[in-house]
Amino acid sequence: MPFAEIGCEVTGIDLNETKINNARQFFEEHHQSGTFVVSDFMKVQPPSNEMEKYDLVIVNDVFEHIEQPYKLPFLKHMMLFMRTDAVAFLGFPGWQMPFGGHQQMCKGNLSKIPFLHLLPEKQYVRLLAKKGESEGTINELLSIRRSKVTIESFEKLIDTLGLKVKDRTMWFINPHYKHKFHLYPVREIWPFTALPYVRNYYTTTVWYLLSLS
Repeated sequence: MPFAEIGCEVTGIDLNETKINNARQFFEEHHQSGTFVVSDFMKVQPPSNEMEKYDLVIVNDVFEHIEQPYKLPFLKHMMLFMRTDAVAFLGFPGWQMPFGGHQQMCKGNLSKIPFLHLLPEKQYVRLLAKKGESEGTINELLSIRRSKVTIESFEKLIDTLGLKVKDRTMWFINPHYKHKFHLYPVREIWPFTALPYVRNYYTTTVWYLLSLS
């Protein structure tokens, strides 16, 4: 919405038709225009020329839902939508952080238990079933488990593709939590940002600005 309000041409893509319809309604209510597409992003045809490509691509709270074999192809496909001087914003939670498994999706008390997703898979599934979680919820939680992404694994992927990190910000308290839980955002500082693997346990989200060169 902020980009539309300053005159940018904006496009939103999502597999979930309800979310796309919500976006259309939101823009209509605010008298803004945008293009919204219900589709698997990987099936969307990239722009055919530089002028039709994008200055900014936003992939926020998405990458942790893409299962491992598709992460590299997803990033390669994303790059085809970027102009030569474009930037891409990617944000995702550290896998081992207290709710990195998205167990907040659960309907019962399990939604409030931190680090629950780090249980061995068999015990995790058994506990979810015992507490009455639906088969659909369990399958989605297992997909997220298979999709897990750490800061280190992500940086290895972008290095493989030659993507350059223009900026990186790690957060103890995700800025989204200000609206969800009325918590004030807290940014990580050195040395917390410089502890490989350990930082995945307390980084509720990490933000990257990436460029092609």
